[in-house]
Amino acid sequence: MTTMGTLNKRRKRRGLPIVQIMSVLMIFAAIGLFIFYLVRFSQQPDKLPGDVSVAGVSVGGLSKREALSTIVSAYQKPVILYYGDSPIQLDPSTVGFTISGESMLASASAVGDLSGSFWSRFATYLLGQETVQTVNVPLVAQYQENLIQQFLNDISARYDRKSGDASYDISTLTLRSGALGYSLDVNAAIPLVEAALKSPTNRVVNLPFNPSSANVGNIGTLQKMIEDYLDSKGFIFDGQTTVASVFIEDLKTGEEVNINGDVTFSAASTIKVPIVLDYFRQLWVAPTQDEAWLMANSLLCSNNASSNLMMQITGERAAIQNNTDVGDDNKKLFNGISDVTKNVQYLGARNTYITAPLVLGIAGQTLGSIPAPQTSPNTTIKTDADPYNQTTTEDMGTLFSEIYDCANYGSGLMTAYPNGEYTQTECKQMLELMSANDLQRLLQGGIPKGVRISHKNGWVSDMSGDAGIVFPPNGRDYTIAVYLWQKTDFQDYTKLWPLIEDISRAAWNYFNPDDPLISPRTDLPETAQACAGNFLPPQGQVNLDDINAWRRATPTSLLTEPVTPTEVPAGN
Repeated sequence: MTTMGTLNKRRKRRGLPIVQIMSVLMIFAAIGLFIFYLVRFSQQPDKLPGDVSVAGVSVGGLSKREALSTIVSAYQKPVILYYGDSPIQLDPSTVGFTISGESMLASASAVGDLSGSFWSRFATYLLGQETVQTVNVPLVAQYQENLIQQFLNDISARYDRKSGDASYDISTLTLRSGALGYSLDVNAAIPLVEAALKSPTNRVVNLPFNPSSANVGNIGTLQKMIEDYLDSKGFIFDGQTTVASVFIEDLKTGEEVNINGDVTFSAASTIKVPIVLDYFRQLWVAPTQDEAWLMANSLLCSNNASSNLMMQITGERAAIQNNTDVGDDNKKLFNGISDVTKNVQYLGARNTYITAPLVLGIAGQTLGSIPAPQTSPNTTIKTDADPYNQTTTEDMGTLFSEIYDCANYGSGLMTAYPNGEYTQTECKQMLELMSANDLQRLLQGGIPKGVRISHKNGWVSDMSGDAGIVFPPNGRDYTIAVYLWQKTDFQDYTKLWPLIEDISRAAWNYFNPDDPLISPRTDLPETAQACAGNFLPPQGQVNLDDINAWRRATPTSLLTEPVTPTEVPAGN
């Protein structure tokens, strides 16, 4: 009985509703958790999905407000532009850069679970089954390209550097290039700046710029160097007792050096260029051997008798052509003298003339003269020019340029006389003939040995001059004429000639910067090389198309020695 009673009590104790209680408690706990998560979920309805990127900025899990602030902050940072080592800040607002944050976030919000109903999204949230979608919303922004270009132009104006001014070295007579410059490449920079404005992370731009060509100097620099060189030698180029005149023309560009180019000088034997020019104009057929030798003797040996004879022949031909009285030899000579002056002035050498025969140095020679033509030279600088025979470096440069254009392009002399008075062959022959003038001094002494130069020299007691065309291997052909006057009764050629040679060297160095003559040549003879036997072709062997053809058949033992200027025929 006792045992049975005890068992009944135990059964009653086991009958307490523990399961029911626990069930109720769990239900309440579940309800509590549901409410907790419901409240938690409802408090963050605008959170973006976990793997969302808007305009390159990661904004997953952020509210729209937080996301918008993050995106705006990334794109408001300045873009750093580097011009070389110089940093320059570009505030995006300066170029009107704005982003469409609201529209981009709307696009992000419409993706993934945000597109479902509240309860379906809550269910997937409770079940931990939220679908993680990778979302990349592209940038939507506006800016003004013209403001970018304006900003870059302002940078260019402040930071670009022109090439430094060229200079020169009088000791070597060479030009020095200025420091290299540089300029911003605005067109190439614009897309780089645009890309940086559109990037939330890569907001640095190394601006592209172009190096400017080195300023190697222009022909004006050459002129200044020549002027300073003459001053350094104590030869005042526009003085009372010394005068220098220099004319140089780039035959490819037409650029010029002109130092006292309109000052008249005694032409001396350089007048023989106009004499030969007129002789060729009056040729009716190709020159005979005698005529060719006459021209060679005049131009190469500066033979005054040959020059006078040429003007006499020209005067006779001109009279015949004009149906006027030919007259005696003296009248023919003065007709020829007049014709030379008329022709040369017609060709543009307006301050050049000859009014009397060239002096032969023969006892009893009667010269006489004709009136000088109207001229308009520079009258402020005086050189005691010969009243019967004058020219300027400008005029000589003009004549040589016209011969060159005729020979190379069929223009020049041929344009001035379109009726066939000059032919291209004749112009080539003139240059070929003068290329044999192998003095080895004056202009020729300022260029490398063997370089072709077609030129004519002349000097008297107080003046030395030389004019011609230099033909460098690089093709930069140029005309050069240099006349120096010194008030004296007897020329000191040891002073004047080296000056002419250095001026010639300065011109050579300008036109041939890759092959300069740094110092004066040391292989020059003391005086000019004599003509006869050295560079005057023998009679009967003058080939105007190949003036040195005779050398290939002449033994070198027949060549004569150089002579001093006083030994050169009078009137050189």
